[in-house]
Amino acid sequence: MALWKSTGNGTLEGISHVADLDASKLTVTLSETLKPIPPPDTWQFGNIMTDHMVVAEFDPETGWSDPEIKPRAPLSIDPASSCVQYGTTVFEGMKAYVGPDGETRLFRPDMNMARLARSAERMALPPFSTDQVLALIKQLIVVDRRWIPLLSEHSMYIRPTLMGTRMGLSVAASDHATLCIFLSPTGPYFRSGGKSISVLAVFDTVRAWPGGTGGHKVALNYSPGFLPLRTAQKQGYDQILWLLGDDMKVTEAGAMNIFIIVRRDDGDVDLFTPPLDGTILPGVTRDSVLALAEAHTAGEITLPGLQKTSRIHASERTFTMDDLSRWSSDGKLLEAFGAGTAVIITSIGKIGFKGENIILPEHKSGLGPIANAFRTRILDIQEGKEVWKNWGVVVDG
Repeated sequence: MALWKSTGNGTLEGISHVADLDASKLTVTLSETLKPIPPPDTWQFGNIMTDHMVVAEFDPETGWSDPEIKPRAPLSIDPASSCVQYGTTVFEGMKAYVGPDGETRLFRPDMNMARLARSAERMALPPFSTDQVLALIKQLIVVDRRWIPLLSEHSMYIRPTLMGTRMGLSVAASDHATLCIFLSPTGPYFRSGGKSISVLAVFDTVRAWPGGTGGHKVALNYSPGFLPLRTAQKQGYDQILWLLGDDMKVTEAGAMNIFIIVRRDDGDVDLFTPPLDGTILPGVTRDSVLALAEAHTAGEITLPGLQKTSRIHASERTFTMDDLSRWSSDGKLLEAFGAGTAVIITSIGKIGFKGENIILPEHKSGLGPIANAFRTRILDIQEGKEVWKNWGVVVDG
């Protein structure tokens, strides 16, 4: 149960009345020396940071401090802080793009803000106004806009991070917190020239489990996967395909939601992705793929490169490794792809499992026609080339 609740009127109410986060009280201190921007072809995801960051602190006696934009620098965190000792850190991943009209856009940021709030609540961290966090993100983008590359498939990655900073070793929720928002210019996540990736299906370790935190974007979901990933890469695979349970249900691919395309007997295709059962992250790109598939089949839009009459039957359903093997043997497994903010869409060409490989059909561009259709339409919306359902949100200023 949360100790406070954001009311939207500048106050957190609960065990006491304290100040909510308020972007109108933002102070800005600009860096005296701006960093040079390296050539985009040298960028690796998350390795380059911009000049400034947003910082705000929560104290249970007073609430949220006035937020600051200031030169990016290390934070001062006590080694006995909750985030260091007990992993009470949650974050979001978002992107800003500059379109052909010169406008800077965010992609469906309301979904990121709602997920950030859910993640904070799951980790018993202090609440905040999501509208105010989004306002701070927009103002930081305006300050560091020069870093947003004017190249297709390049963007500004945005990482709002909330850390529990209560000092002490007692095993309890943190009633102190630090919000830090920083930016990183980025290009394509996988620099493989559009080639599909390979995944190794893993069942002896798990990414998430029923009742856990798999449905939230919390830091402790990611680091346990580093060792299995290293093992998979030593065997020549790019990523992990996470399985769960004795029936080996497919859950996620690395840090991506997974989709598969299966040919139906009537000539249409099924688009399957695992249901949101608490072990699956409710990805923004995941939701976008499902919505676009439904719109295409309903005749509201025509996805790029696909026939208007083609029908994609999208559904959230459980499937197992036995299902994948059977569909592959029957020649019905047409495509598999991962979806996420960082990667957008990437095709999966090989799935390793118990010493054997499921090989998916090859495509010249690396992406199958349906995966490519989703990727193209989503990227067009992100870059402001297409407008649909107000998914692209202009950053004023």
